[in-house]
Amino acid sequence: SGFPVKVADCAGKETTVTKAPTKIVTSNAASLEMLLRLGAGDRVIGTGFPPGKGTLPAELADQGAKVPVLGDKTIPKEKLLGSGADLYLDTFGAMPMMGGAATAPSEEEYAAAGIQHVQLLSTACAGTPKAAKAPRTDLAAVEDDLRRVGAVTGTAARAEELVTGMEQRIGEVRTALAAVPAEQRPSYFLFDFDAGTKQPTAVCGRQVANAVITLAGARNVFADCDADFKPGSWEDVVAKNPDWIQLAVRNRGSEDATRKAYDDAEAFLRSFPATQGLKAVQQGHFIRLGSEATTIAGVRNADAVRQIAATVHPDLVKPDTAKSGQ
Repeated sequence: SGFPVKVADCAGKETTVTKAPTKIVTSNAASLEMLLRLGAGDRVIGTGFPPGKGTLPAELADQGAKVPVLGDKTIPKEKLLGSGADLYLDTFGAMPMMGGAATAPSEEEYAAAGIQHVQLLSTACAGTPKAAKAPRTDLAAVEDDLRRVGAVTGTAARAEELVTGMEQRIGEVRTALAAVPAEQRPSYFLFDFDAGTKQPTAVCGRQVANAVITLAGARNVFADCDADFKPGSWEDVVAKNPDWIQLAVRNRGSEDATRKAYDDAEAFLRSFPATQGLKAVQQGHFIRLGSEATTIAGVRNADAVRQIAATVHPDLVKPDTAKSGQ
């Protein structure tokens, strides 16, 4: 059955998981979806950032809806420590934008509560000193996370199937775009509407989204900042004058509310003096694609690659009819 399994955190400190966990709490919808797809959904006893309606694919939606919600956003510390969990799957770690770092339990507190703390390194560690400095251009780290979660939950064979599926989907896009030279790959700005409009957040080279954008045959306008996220300025965006803008919003819990958030993001760019003259805004070159699928590790990163590629290279890549994991 592959136990014991050793897993490291962002700092390289190892935890030994001696047997398959039976009571798992997860930090958000993307890691919950990972567990559901791995076949470990019946062992999940709680989640934060729950999946809104329409987030999960139909075949997982009912099971996902039954998972108790321990927090609408980050799970409050007392609730997490008192949950009775034996494993906490943590996507965010020290990601500042999720507000988790300041209020998260310490490793000592997890240990005292009998909870093994396992991080999704590809997302949680991207901003830490140990993270790879070069811009991220592939999803190897996300695939490694899938394999690690598979190992920790005793579902390693299924994890390999999911990784193979992701690689196949990305491979199809890579082949279709092989002949497109770098200078013909459009420039692309991920507008994280929920991070605020006063100053835009730059999604930098170390972030998962940089790999998604690159694999989709586009060029992230902020690929060269050495971080995962960084406060940007509208002047920077104007200077880059992107060909395409992704309206990235978090799921609002219903399709109508999420659509309204996309509409609001687009309306802001069309009316804000600094952005209304941008090439992408003038041409209506907007991509409506949720921030979770782009910036947070998950099987859907491969779907996001396909959706962006089909939008910015419509003659080479067709929209996807099948969603991953089916």
